[in-house]
Amino acid sequence: MSNEFTVFTKIKSGHADAMRDDLATLADASNDQRVHAALRQIGTLHDARHVIFDNDTRHLFASVFDGSWDAYIDDFAKTEVGDRFDKVFSHTEGFPGVKDPGVKDWFVAHQEPARVFVSSYPELTVQQIWKDQRVSEAFQEVLDTPEFRAALENPANAQLMATPAFQKLLEEASA
Repeated sequence: MSNEFTVFTKIKSGHADAMRDDLATLADASNDQRVHAALRQIGTLHDARHVIFDNDTRHLFASVFDGSWDAYIDDFAKTEVGDRFDKVFSHTEGFPGVKDPGVKDWFVAHQEPARVFVSSYPELTVQQIWKDQRVSEAFQEVLDTPEFRAALENPANAQLMATPAFQKLLEEASA
């Protein structure tokens, strides 16, 4: 389900500090509700990171995403994340802009596929993880109610509570 994307670029001469500033702004914006909304709109990004290295001459962008690479790149151009992406990548040599028709060719020219890519949850999409989180939060709320505790103590529910599936559910909830 998930795929990796790694890009190595050259930073324009004298642009490393400006790129750092834009990355700091990007990091600060990661708590911004508009950015969260844009990431939810994209709905396929597991994680992303930027690294400046080689004495401020090179930049690494690496991410993990669901689905096709083409859709992933297209999705960035449609949201506020794309504008922020443009700002950071504007400090790299030859970047045409995320909305430019040639951006995919540019990324391919700078991409280096990982030799090893390991995921702890390769079968789960971002959408499934978000759903699992919502279900878990809702279930935790139910577990904390006096009504649930009373239901556990009700002899009429003893047969249900004795099932391996219910016991596993309670064990997982308490882990």
